[in-house]
Amino acid sequence: MSSLPMQCSTIDPPGAAIRHYLMLAKPGIVLGNMVSIAGAFLLASRGSVDISLLLTVLLGVSLVVASACVFNNVIDRDIDAKMQRTRERALVRGLISVSAALAYASVLGLLGIALLVAKTNLLAVAVALAGMLIYLGAYSLWLKRHSVHGTLIGSLSGAAPPLVAYCAVRNQFDLEAVLLLLIFSLWQMPHAYAIAIYRLRDYRAAAIAVLPVKRGVALTKRHMLAYILAFTAAALMLTLSGYTGMAYFAAALSLGAFWFCSAWFDKSANEQAWAKKQFVLSIFIVTALSLAMALDFMLPAGV
Repeated sequence: MSSLPMQCSTIDPPGAAIRHYLMLAKPGIVLGNMVSIAGAFLLASRGSVDISLLLTVLLGVSLVVASACVFNNVIDRDIDAKMQRTRERALVRGLISVSAALAYASVLGLLGIALLVAKTNLLAVAVALAGMLIYLGAYSLWLKRHSVHGTLIGSLSGAAPPLVAYCAVRNQFDLEAVLLLLIFSLWQMPHAYAIAIYRLRDYRAAAIAVLPVKRGVALTKRHMLAYILAFTAAALMLTLSGYTGMAYFAAALSLGAFWFCSAWFDKSANEQAWAKKQFVLSIFIVTALSLAMALDFMLPAGV
């Protein structure tokens, strides 16, 4: 591993250390996951919501996600040093030591898992741990750097937070859980590819083995269209399998069609602008879909 640049001569203003630790946990990712966590939890609850359990799951899973993000920052500090958007991160600049970051990540993770162990069930805990292991082990330590398939494997960990929420309520891994896994994993693919195209120069500089770096933007766009179609089909299966109503079906179909048309018909010559638009749209899509599944659930027959 190449030596990392140290820029410790700058004196940070008071309170900066707190901000550095906060940013190490990638709060944007943590907050973004809360939407899908709540959506899956409310879908599983079928209108009988345990508020205490919901808050516990939100906090517990958020702590686990934050822990994984800090561990990821430690793993990626050599890559981050090569990319313009990440070269000012605290670990790259030497403002936080590796040992301090590892301790911080461990405390966050242990607190999150402890909450899930105390208030949920072993299945939910197992899903949370599996998601973390896939993200840090298979994805961050190896596939991200060496294989274009890293995004696909990493998408499984991205689907873990809502799956933990579902399992915390239902305590079973049934067809509905499989569909949620498919929905949120498939959503991750065009979302992640949009980021890779938008940040293509950085990804090339760091030699990250994402599809647009290895096989070009044109092919990546075609893959995005295919994944958007697959995501839409998986989302519609919630209704076709009897778990959600027709309002959700209409929302899922409209959202999927809108996303596909936006990606297909926008022929902007500026690929970065196109990718940024798709990234923002992907956030809107998953937020709206999570809201729809939370509101338009179907009660089991006889209830």
